[in-house]
Amino acid sequence: MNYESMAISVSQLNNYIKDKIADDEYLNNILVKGEISNFKNHYTGHMYFTLKDENSLIKCIMFKSYAQRLEFMPKDGMKVFLVGGVSVFERDGVYQIYVKAMQEDGVGILYKKYEELKKQLEQDGYFDETHKKKIPKMPNTIGVLTSQTGSVIRDIINVSTRRNPNVCIKLYPVPVQGDGAAEKIAEGIRFMNENKLADVLILARGGGSLEDLWPFNEEIVAHAIYNSEIPIISAVGHETDFSISDFVADLRAPTPSAAAELAVPDIYEIKQKINTYQNRLRLSLIKKIEIMKLRYEKCMTSRIFKDPLRDINDNYLKIDTQIKRLENIVRTKQKEEKTKYIELVSKLDALSPLKTLTRGYSLVEQNGIIIKSKENIKTGDKIEIRFIDGKKQAEIL
Repeated sequence: MNYESMAISVSQLNNYIKDKIADDEYLNNILVKGEISNFKNHYTGHMYFTLKDENSLIKCIMFKSYAQRLEFMPKDGMKVFLVGGVSVFERDGVYQIYVKAMQEDGVGILYKKYEELKKQLEQDGYFDETHKKKIPKMPNTIGVLTSQTGSVIRDIINVSTRRNPNVCIKLYPVPVQGDGAAEKIAEGIRFMNENKLADVLILARGGGSLEDLWPFNEEIVAHAIYNSEIPIISAVGHETDFSISDFVADLRAPTPSAAAELAVPDIYEIKQKINTYQNRLRLSLIKKIEIMKLRYEKCMTSRIFKDPLRDINDNYLKIDTQIKRLENIVRTKQKEEKTKYIELVSKLDALSPLKTLTRGYSLVEQNGIIIKSKENIKTGDKIEIRFIDGKKQAEIL
C-alpha cells in the first residue's frame, strides 16, 4: 500500500478542520459566559486570556480594534459574557474564540462595588499602618470567627495546638457566606470585644468565588474590624484572594492555617531559644567572672595595695613643701611691706609740723587751730604757744 500518496500533511488537516468550523454558522457567532484567567494585555493592544468554568477552559483572543470599544479593563477572576466566533489557529492546531464584544457578568458589578468601597475606605484611613495593632507575641486565648463546620476550624485547631498545646481557642460560629453573613460577622467581632474573650481574633474562611467571599467585602465588617480593640488576623479565601477585611485587619494571612501560625508561636522553638539564651548567658557570666578575677588579681598586685601608705606619705611631703613655700612667700612679703612702711613713716615725719619744733621754732594756736597770720588774732585774744617740751598760755597786747 502506498501511504505516501494517501497521507495528508498536518497543515492540510488543520486547514480542513478550520474550514469545517468556519462552515458552522453557530460557531461563527456564539455567546459564551465564563471566568477570565491568565489575562494578558499585550503591548500591541491585543488581549489574550483563557475563559473557564468549573470543568473546562478555552483560549480567547480579542484584537485591538475590538478591545478599544470595551468600557472596562478585564482582570483575572472576572466573570464575563463573550460574543465572538470559534476558529482554528493552524500553526498550533488549537481552536480558540476570537472575541468581538465582552460584557461583565453580575460579578462584574460586585467587582465595581469592591473597588469603590476599597477606594473609599483607603481615603478614610482604614488601611493606614499607623492604626494597625501589634499581634501579641504570647497570646493565651485565640478567638476564631468562622463556620463551626468544615476544614477551616479543624485546620486552625490542629495548627494552634501543635504549636502550643496550652493555648485556648474560643470559636464564635458565624455564617461565612450568604445573606446576613456580614451582619453576623460584625456582631461576632463586637461581642468578642465587649466581653474581652480573646487576646487576638482570627477571621477565617476557605476559598470560593467572589460571591462566596462577598460578606468579607461588606462595609459593616470593615467598620467592625477597624473599631476592634482586639488585634485581628484576616485569613479569607486562598493566597491569591484579597478581601476588604484583609486590608483593614491588623495582619493578613494567606490561609487559615497560616493565620494560626502567625497567631500562635511555636512553644518548642521558644523553649529552644530560651535554652540557647541560657547557654549564652552562662558562658557570658563565666567569661565575665574570669575577666573580673584577672582585674582583681591585677589590683591586688598593684603598689597601692602592697604599700597603701606610700601615696599618703608622698602627699604629706608635697604638703610640707607647699607650706614651706608659702611661709617663704609670706616672710618675703612682710619684709617688703615693712620696708615700704618705714619709708612712708620717714617721709611723714619729715613733713610733720612738730619736727620744726626740734629746731627751736614754736607754734601759735588758738582753740587748737594754728595761727598762720597776724590778721587771725587781735589784742586781748588768749593764745597757746607750743614748744618742743610743752605749751604756755599768752595774751595778745
